[in-house]
Amino acid sequence: MRIAVKIIVFGTIAIVVFGFVVMSLWNWLMPALFRLPVISFWQALGLVILCKILFGGLHSHQNKGRHRRCRLRDRWEHMTPEERQKFREGLRGRSSPATTELKYGEYESGRT
Repeated sequence: MRIAVKIIVFGTIAIVVFGFVVMSLWNWLMPALFRLPVISFWQALGLVILCKILFGGLHSHQNKGRHRRCRLRDRWEHMTPEERQKFREGLRGRSSPATTELKYGEYESGRT
């Protein structure tokens, strides 16, 4: 029960702070740049919600990583040993700090 109260309190504080940040930024920039009117806190909060609906969707992002890992595991299980080896080699070919240094070191020394 205490955790639920803490979540509600911190969530409310975060929403209020975020609303004031959006309102302050809007009222600082938009009237000067685009001659738009000054907005109130409630209008700023409505703008945040509208942007979330239009650009962020209403779905949760919590299980996105788990879904990606499950898909990768399923693909891995259906691969032949040759496909798995080819996949591993492809991962090794990606840019890592060691290969990046080597590439930049070659570039700086005049070798391309």
